[in-house]
Amino acid sequence: MHTFDADTERLLQQAIDYARLRLRLDPVPLDGAKPPAVIREAAGQTITPEGLGGDEALRLFTEVLAPACLSVDNPRYLSFIPAAPTEAATLFDLVVGASSIYGGSWLEGAGAVYAENQALRWIADLAGLPPEAGGCFVQGGTNGNLSSLVAARHTAMARREGDRPARWAFVCSIEAHSSMQHAARVMDVDIVTVPVDDHGRMTGDALRAAVADHGADDLFAIVATGGTTNYGVVDDIRGAVEVGREHNLWVHVDGAYGLAALCAPSARDIFDGIEGVDSLIVDPHKWLFAPFDACALIYRDPALAKAAHTQTAGYLEAINEDSEWNPSDYAVHLSRRPRGLPLWFSLATHGTQAYTDAVEQTLAVARSAADGVRKREYLELVREPNLSVVVFRRLGWKREDYYAWSDRMLAANFAFVLPTTHYGETVTRFAVVNPRTTEADVALILDTMAG
Repeated sequence: MHTFDADTERLLQQAIDYARLRLRLDPVPLDGAKPPAVIREAAGQTITPEGLGGDEALRLFTEVLAPACLSVDNPRYLSFIPAAPTEAATLFDLVVGASSIYGGSWLEGAGAVYAENQALRWIADLAGLPPEAGGCFVQGGTNGNLSSLVAARHTAMARREGDRPARWAFVCSIEAHSSMQHAARVMDVDIVTVPVDDHGRMTGDALRAAVADHGADDLFAIVATGGTTNYGVVDDIRGAVEVGREHNLWVHVDGAYGLAALCAPSARDIFDGIEGVDSLIVDPHKWLFAPFDACALIYRDPALAKAAHTQTAGYLEAINEDSEWNPSDYAVHLSRRPRGLPLWFSLATHGTQAYTDAVEQTLAVARSAADGVRKREYLELVREPNLSVVVFRRLGWKREDYYAWSDRMLAANFAFVLPTTHYGETVTRFAVVNPRTTEADVALILDTMAG
């Protein structure tokens, strides 16, 4: 298995050929899930004592398994939050895999950690965080949010020492991401939720009132959202920072989707106050054109996170006694691949201006989509878009109409646009993060709702 022989050479060429063909497709096929019985009949038993051989295993993937997955980089994949990795980032992901680099410590992966930290520094600079700010790349937003909250609680415990509540709690909007509920379950803490205004934002005034009503004795953090998944709404970050300072509470921003727009001058003012937060996350695999999976987690004062997350053991002494930067010290993880390298390589290849231009392009397409909704008498915006998510309704449609329409478009390999809900009402949404998505694409999709 570990010998590079003629069979391996042939498999290498086949894998490279597949990658080459996949990258050249424009657009990539949308494809889609198949029923389990269909996949089972086509693929059969793939894990056997003797093995299928590389040729057959790769054939099964390319002809059976891959077509049964949605291509999230298709320009008409507009559901959830898609992904659109650059070719450079995708190619370098192959290089990272082939390089067998452990990215948890400076001792073992100094060059990789150096490069990742430069990518993190770019994001920290966009947010206006101080020079000492830093962190690491983790799997995704759920891990990033959990890790930041663990650091926040540890910091609060250190400050309070003997004066600790029976149960801790953090504060967030009722529109906060589902990972907040998950983090609370994992940490066994409570959540204080804050109502939003008519625009879906958690304001500083509402936050201050919620903290006053609940009391601050058991609170350890405030979480603001920098672009909600369903609507793309950005909370009042400056208000959150002000309330946090008033009560000595850690302020974290979940910007998994939206904080990518920090690199777009047209959207920068939406994030007013971001320079004052204690931690933030942004997922490059969403709107910064990196492959899955990568979440940038950045702390204003990394020493506080290190105190919360550093693991100790006899076999780790050589690493922990080293004064250099160990990514394993800054999140709920130890073993990790250097998942930030594809973003670093793409940034190094194309330059940051290309990222600014690409994000601005997607924002322009989202504005065009909103204009298209306004111009069609059978459509209506649910809410004015804040970033690149456009939520709208088809007048006269019921829940089953939206799902039938969505199914027809996917079955025709035309587009992937799922319904969502707005206060119990079924509506639909576009999430535009792919620079290949054009104004013509969204117009064609909107036209399909006329009948």
